[in-house]
Amino acid sequence: MKISTKGRYALRLMLDLAINDTGEYISIKSVADRQEISGKYLEQIISILSKSGFVKSVRGPQGGYKLARKPSEYTVGMILRLTEGSLAPVACLEEEPNQCSRAAYCPTLYVWQELDKAINSVVDNITLEDIANKAKENIGNDYCI
Repeated sequence: MKISTKGRYALRLMLDLAINDTGEYISIKSVADRQEISGKYLEQIISILSKSGFVKSVRGPQGGYKLARKPSEYTVGMILRLTEGSLAPVACLEEEPNQCSRAAYCPTLYVWQELDKAINSVVDNITLEDIANKAKENIGNDYCI
C-alpha cells in the first residue's frame, strides 16, 4: 500500500486548516502558498472534502474553507479512506467476507490480516488534533506539515 499525493495533500490541507483556524475562512491560495502545493490540485482535493462534509465553504472575497468539525473529530483514517479508498494491503481484504477462493487455506492471509489491523490501528487512532499538537511543539524547528 502506498499513499498517493492526493491522500498526503488532503491530510496536509486538513491539518493546515486546523492549525491556522482563527474562526475565519481560509483561502485555498493561502494554504497552497504555505504548503507549497499547486492551488489547482488543492481545489480538486477540497472539492472532495467539501462534498463529504469534512469542510465548510463560503464564496466571495472573504470566502474560503474551514473544518466542519473540531480537529479531534477527524482521524487520519477518515481522511485517507475518503481520498484513497481502501487502505487494505491486499485486494482480498477489501471485501467482507473475503471473496478469495484461496482464503480458507491461504498460508499468507494471516500476514495480510495482521498488517491490515496494524494499519487501521494507527490511522484510526491519530486525530488531526494529535498531529496539530505535534506540529505546534515542533514549529521553529524546521518542522514541515
